[in-house]
Amino acid sequence: MLTAQELKSSPLFHDISYEEYRRMLTCFQAAQRSYVPEEQVYDFTSSRTDAVGIVERGQVSLIRIDEAGVATVLEDMGPGGVFGRHLAFAGFAADSLEVVARTACDILFIDNSCIFKRCENACTHHSTLVYNMMNLLSNKTRSLSERVDVLSRRSIREKLLCYFGLLAGQRQRQSFQLPFSLSALADYISADRSAMMRELKNLADEGIIERDGKKLRILD
Repeated sequence: MLTAQELKSSPLFHDISYEEYRRMLTCFQAAQRSYVPEEQVYDFTSSRTDAVGIVERGQVSLIRIDEAGVATVLEDMGPGGVFGRHLAFAGFAADSLEVVARTACDILFIDNSCIFKRCENACTHHSTLVYNMMNLLSNKTRSLSERVDVLSRRSIREKLLCYFGLLAGQRQRQSFQLPFSLSALADYISADRSAMMRELKNLADEGIIERDGKKLRILD
């Protein structure tokens, strides 16, 4: 369960009071589970999976594994991130989709039907939750659009610079920190990690970026 302070920064529960939030969890029979890094959080292929997952704490990644066993990070999510079978884009039949914990995390699960079914009590906060969910889906669409922009670049260098430009634009400054590890970054841009590390070194040597671990700065 979120604390009252954490609730204030949760986009899914925006404009919902703490008391309304607690009543909603009881009404929805919500379940919270904790995971350790690299543990599978959600399997889209499981017939038993029909819930919406909400990241309360920590970081997770939505990963596609193709028939050749190649893993591609489709999306990274932090607190407020939402995932579920009915919220994912369909892939090829042979592909597998799963959500994996990047850090220790707490996930709240709510049955999909509880969110979108008509509330018998016509609760205002239920309508607010659905509205917030629609906003999150809109943001998810934008995030996936940005991912397509990155992956459409031809070279590793172009992919890195495109992604770094997106991060700098989001933060409105040239300095920023990568939201995940360098291994996850290689997965995100669909590149070999060793080749990506060489390109990062080249960008630094050429004075295009400065890098200190996951901290980067785009130089003018």
